[in-house]
Amino acid sequence: MFKTRLLSGIILVILALFTLIQGGDILFATTLIISLIGLSEIYKVVKINNNLIGFIGYIAAICYYFLLRFELKIHLMQLIMGFLIFLMTAYVFSFPKYRVEQIMTTFFGLFYVAIMLSYIYQTRILQDGAYIVWLIFICSWGCDTCAYCVGMLFGKHKMAPRLSPKKSIEGAVGGVLGAAVIGVIYASIINNYLISKHDVIAGYAVICSIGAMISQIGDLAASAIKRNHDIKDYGRLIPGHGGILDRFDSVIFTAPVIYFLATSIL
Repeated sequence: MFKTRLLSGIILVILALFTLIQGGDILFATTLIISLIGLSEIYKVVKINNNLIGFIGYIAAICYYFLLRFELKIHLMQLIMGFLIFLMTAYVFSFPKYRVEQIMTTFFGLFYVAIMLSYIYQTRILQDGAYIVWLIFICSWGCDTCAYCVGMLFGKHKMAPRLSPKKSIEGAVGGVLGAAVIGVIYASIINNYLISKHDVIAGYAVICSIGAMISQIGDLAASAIKRNHDIKDYGRLIPGHGGILDRFDSVIFTAPVIYFLATSIL
């Protein structure tokens, strides 16, 4: 299991490196595909991944990415209202086939998965986005690694014992501090390549600290959904890691946070 997890992790990192460095339409297409797979995983939890309302959810996600790609986000509210109207139309004319929880999950999934993950692409197209986008993964995967190591060595006080018994307060603090340190090191390396003349070292430290805190909420949120539905993993797409939502649970939360912090601080 460890070898499988390690190998698939290495492949995942290589793919992330390639798509993030390339950016543009390659990253856009990759983010869209990941979003659709993530949607299918959360829809599968409530058994709507292969039926009408699931299909409406997929179409809404594709339409959202269309607006994003062609800079038409001014029409986002119309898309959301249209999405809700189509959902409720399917709900009432097929009643009682679907439960209201399934309708709510379909609507929720567009925001939780597709819109939140789209901020990977949106961060990449910012000024200096080729460098800033890596903060998303420093704050999520970097924090997770640091939290795990510190928790294993010093963890005594449980952070959320009923939800995630292995996570400790000490580990959480270590994850935040670790992400901040990695952010500072990263900023020191890339500082001379940036167009922005702000104090990026302090800025990256602040962004990584806040992003790391939020990433842990994202991790726990995904765990809470799984606990509510008595499932271990969202899928089996990534051997040893589970599904897209198992690996990108914290990235979902950090991506928009890094985007808005970067546009405010840097």
